[in-house]
Amino acid sequence: MSLRTAQRASLVDQVIDQLKEQITSGSWKLNAKIPTETVLAEQLGVGRNTVREAVRALTHAGLLDCRQGDGTYVRAVSELSGAMARRLRAAEQLEILEVRRALEVEAARLAATRRSDSDIVNIQAALTRREQAWASGDVDAFVEADLAFHVAVVQATHNRVLIDLYVDFSAALRTSIAAAGGSLEQNYIPHDGILRAIASGDATAAEHAGHACMEHILIALTETGELD
Repeated sequence: MSLRTAQRASLVDQVIDQLKEQITSGSWKLNAKIPTETVLAEQLGVGRNTVREAVRALTHAGLLDCRQGDGTYVRAVSELSGAMARRLRAAEQLEILEVRRALEVEAARLAATRRSDSDIVNIQAALTRREQAWASGDVDAFVEADLAFHVAVVQATHNRVLIDLYVDFSAALRTSIAAAGGSLEQNYIPHDGILRAIASGDATAAEHAGHACMEHILIALTETGELD
């Protein structure tokens, strides 16, 4: 996606809209470094002060992160995720897990009645990657694979609001999953029951499987002191 030369009316607002579009469209990826102030000013046909003001506004909204002496990075892909990230940074691990349980259990229930054949293929593929990551002992890979499994389940609900909310919640989920993975070395939590229930179209079983998974995590983290 290319940037357009800004018109003269409401320059800052126009620049904000264009920079935001770069973020929400995915042209600028999450955690990616954006072009410099000078480059943006040239591309947009505006002064550096206008770009600086727009970047400042998006930083305040939580979409960008200005790092002194380094540059500006994409912190969130939507204003909702930016606001959520700010809120979750001050949240307790237990609070995050309780919200995660609410989202994932309901997602499993809905997915069981709405999933398509391609959804089942995606969930199975994600589960396979999760198993492989666990077996490899690579914590980072496991966190990403586990999250990918749950994202696949949420996508199978075909509820756009739930999908967007879960994706915006994902940054905090990475921390939550990492904490669980690090303390559950001897307490592997299988997710194949969730897949089986969804594949069979059994909403009640899917709900129970999702709930059992989260209860296992909550109990284990409580016992290890991770939630103190």
